[in-house]
Amino acid sequence: MNTTHSIIWIGPGQSLATELAMENPGVDVIWECDADAALNLPLHQIDAMVVDSEGAGSAIDDLEKLAQNPRLPPILVRLEVAAPNARDTLIARGAEAVVECGGDSDNRRLVEHLGLLLEGARPASIETDFPSEFVGNSKPMREVFALVGHASRSPVTVLITGETGTGKELLARAVHMRSRRSRQPFVAINCAAFPETLLESELFGYSKGAFTGAEHDKRGLFERANRGTLFLDEIAETSFAFQAKLLRVLQEREVRAVGGNKPKKIDVRVVAATNRDLRHEALQGCFREDLFYRLAVFPIHLPPLRERRGDIIPLAIHFIALHADGDEEKVLDADAQHLLESHHWPGNVRELENEIQRALAISTLPVLSPRHFTDRLTTLLEPVRATFHPGESLRETMGRIEAWLLRQALATNGGQRTSTARGLGITREGLYKKMKRLGIE
Repeated sequence: MNTTHSIIWIGPGQSLATELAMENPGVDVIWECDADAALNLPLHQIDAMVVDSEGAGSAIDDLEKLAQNPRLPPILVRLEVAAPNARDTLIARGAEAVVECGGDSDNRRLVEHLGLLLEGARPASIETDFPSEFVGNSKPMREVFALVGHASRSPVTVLITGETGTGKELLARAVHMRSRRSRQPFVAINCAAFPETLLESELFGYSKGAFTGAEHDKRGLFERANRGTLFLDEIAETSFAFQAKLLRVLQEREVRAVGGNKPKKIDVRVVAATNRDLRHEALQGCFREDLFYRLAVFPIHLPPLRERRGDIIPLAIHFIALHADGDEEKVLDADAQHLLESHHWPGNVRELENEIQRALAISTLPVLSPRHFTDRLTTLLEPVRATFHPGESLRETMGRIEAWLLRQALATNGGQRTSTARGLGITREGLYKKMKRLGIE
């Protein structure tokens, strides 16, 4: 421990924490009596934490409280009394190491373990390099991947929100592959694709004879994902009855098969996703509020493509390389790039990939131009050409284009202003102000 390190010691052992600081001048120890107090400290400046507990139960409670902070340093758990399998349980809950102590020699082992932990301690600020499965380097996505790094180090439940087509399942896989569970299964299910009864049997499994056609026992996805990660996509599309059963699974960490009598213990990290505002849904009574808080322990929001326009061209180039046939290189001309960058992309990355695939299918030339893309993109060229007048200011020209877009949106929605505002991603009041400014009745 030649380098100065900052450590938080949580638990009753204040004298031991003081002794550790005195015997190791390179260690600055901050003692706190409980995890709640530790959460008020700047954890991003701490190199390691020691959770000092009498037993595994209290250590688990402390780890769950600490997991509320996404910027946790590595944690070493010191146990006075250890139960069978306590080490595995605590590691699964987020501990880097577990030391069972009861005397001076054991305390020396604690110092040795802590030294090893600090030697390999990761920086408090998580790396934000984009993983290979994602393309782009925009500021919004760098912030997302900072959160992915933090979430990967924690065992808590993650809720991913974002519009359709933003890549929520890909993000869930990134969390899994960077976690301690990466060698275990990643199991995904779209909750909206199954009726309620079938969804229950898919997730929880069923016993032989539970219903007509149940000729044998079947393991559910929770069991198949044991020690790994279960991804629940479109979680907002489930019924209240199913939500109550899912809540019990998350609380009790056990599942009961449909038609079964005996529950089975599970160790599964759950990542859920939705394209809705789940907090708003819960407040409106459209989603169980208690389940929302169980799922949203660590929320991550994926921004729509229109909010990270710097990623559009790198993504387009990536999809060209991915889907182009033959050895001939395909490129986007300048007009095509401007067109892609100016589009609103309501379908997000998925829509961009579809556009590139279609352009590649119809183009016989090595260069992709605006004429190779669908009307959804190229219709914007009409008002640009029609409204440009030499001598006009940019503000006047953009006003004409904005007015054309608003009229198109109103016509598409049958004049319904609420639906129009929702489709444009603005408030109804914002739409009224724009219509008044642009002279649209």
